Amino acid sequence: MTDAADDRQIDVSELGYAQAAAELDAIIESLDQGLVDVDLLEVRFRRAIDIVEELDRRIRGAKERVDALMPRLDAIGQDVSGD
Repeated sequence: MTDAADDRQIDVSELGYAQAAAELDAIIESLDQGLVDVDLLEVRFRRAIDIVEELDRRIRGAKERVDALMPRLDAIGQDVSGD
């Protein structure tokens, strides 16, 4: 990423999950390899935190939705087995 790219980053909430995860991987790789200019270090680190928080929010939301659907699946299973 360049300085100009940092100035016009897409809001994390607008990224698809895979797109956000790929950006996070790229940030981590650049940090691990020491490829980030010291002037951009905080910007990249904050972006990585924003992505992690957004991905965590999405995962928790998906889990809650799946958990809410489980009683319906259980009910279907009971209807099929005749219990």
